[in-house]
Amino acid sequence: MSVETLSHQFAEFYDKISSWEHSIVKGSGLSPTQMHTVEVIGHNQNMKMKELAERLGVTTGTLTVGVDKLEKIGLVERKPHKKDRRSWLIVLTEEGKHMYEQHHKFHQEYTREISSELSIDEVKALSKLLGVVLRGM
Repeated sequence: MSVETLSHQFAEFYDKISSWEHSIVKGSGLSPTQMHTVEVIGHNQNMKMKELAERLGVTTGTLTVGVDKLEKIGLVERKPHKKDRRSWLIVLTEEGKHMYEQHHKFHQEYTREISSELSIDEVKALSKLLGVVLRGM
């Protein structure tokens, strides 16, 4: 198999996941970026702005604008960091937690759907390969 083929498969896989994600997010009233922010906070719990910005691949300035919007609609709130007075933690509100849990269920259902045609050994192999790829990123 050539690098060209693998590159095409990665691009196609990304496009399909992205298209699915956009279709799910469309009904939420949030942009895909806003939903992704809620999702990252939900997976990691309370996060410092800098950590969240790094995880999302944006600057803290860009993130500040996004967090302001999410705070305005009641999905996140800023809380002072107990150990670092210069830092703020970004946490999900109850409404934000509900939005995260609902979205996370869609991800689990989609994963079940994708893996339903795979054997248990294929699912294990796919998980192992994804782990290797993600560690390399």
